[in-house]
Amino acid sequence: MTAEALAPEPITSGGFTDADYTRGMERLMKAVQELSMARSLSDVQRIVRTSARELTGCDGATFILRDNGKCYYADEDAIEPLWKGMRFPMEACVSGWAMLNKDAAAIPDIYQDARVPHDAYRPTFVKSMVMVPIRTLDPIGAIGNYWSYARQPSEREIGLLQALADSTSIAMENVQVYTELEQRVRERTADLEKAKAEIHQLSISDELTGLLNRRGFFVVAEPALELAKRNRHSCLVAFLDVNGLKRVNDGYGHEMGDELIRDVAAVLRSTLRNSDIIGRMGGDEFCILVCDPDGDLPVFKKRILGAFRAFNGTHDRVYSLSASIGMLHVWPAEDGTLEQLLARADELMYEEKRAGPPQR
Repeated sequence: MTAEALAPEPITSGGFTDADYTRGMERLMKAVQELSMARSLSDVQRIVRTSARELTGCDGATFILRDNGKCYYADEDAIEPLWKGMRFPMEACVSGWAMLNKDAAAIPDIYQDARVPHDAYRPTFVKSMVMVPIRTLDPIGAIGNYWSYARQPSEREIGLLQALADSTSIAMENVQVYTELEQRVRERTADLEKAKAEIHQLSISDELTGLLNRRGFFVVAEPALELAKRNRHSCLVAFLDVNGLKRVNDGYGHEMGDELIRDVAAVLRSTLRNSDIIGRMGGDEFCILVCDPDGDLPVFKKRILGAFRAFNGTHDRVYSLSASIGMLHVWPAEDGTLEQLLARADELMYEEKRAGPPQR
């Protein structure tokens, strides 16, 4: 091999003219405006990778982030692939040197500079480069420009690139603030929605039993009844009056009476389907709406009264569960509001109560 072949490639000055500098300043101002509106790190990366290359007319530009002691090549814009997505130790690459030393690194011939990991660069087109830190006080990343020939980057080019890096640091801080504020808004909104849902649930729930209260029963049952009518499904409406509550309250106190009501609610909840709507209307009165029932009135009533008997046989209480129940079958074509249907079921319940002893 001849001596000429071993000689380093001639280094050019790059010819960065006054006109180039003016165009670079205009491009820098545009980049600064774009960065001021960036709302995510991906936006910042997109703006920087294109702006950095256009500022100097280089053959490639990279956007590097400092990541747990390593240089993460997050993005790039180049004539050929470089190192996008790869990580290198801070001490093993020029971007790490720029961050650790808080200074720009201008390298006209990468193969004549000990800071450059030559093995990593040989597969690439890069012959010369300049690397500037993002935020010189406490660098959080770096921006690199690369040329496919040996070239001495001018002070003006380095200045433009450093100005872009300084604007990038501000944009990244703004993105972090914006992201944190956005997260706080999301969390606050979620808290408000949760509180709203809890308030709504409290407004329709019976505190003693956890069933729907009177308001909640109408809120849930009225649209269910209308839907059943539109779909031509039949319904059962039941009005249930617990027997013996006054006797328990007078003889054992209201705490025991509350226990009786809770037991009735628990039996109804465990006996009926999840789709059946149960509400405590107040005191010892309960209402039930069953859409598309799986049995007729006698079967349904027998199921409830049988559940009460089963409870009495397996639980040691000072009382026995029993109730008077008024029920009616509502057919699809039948008219009447939920309130009217409940009133009719209430009348049937009192007829049963007057007709004989409590059902067991």
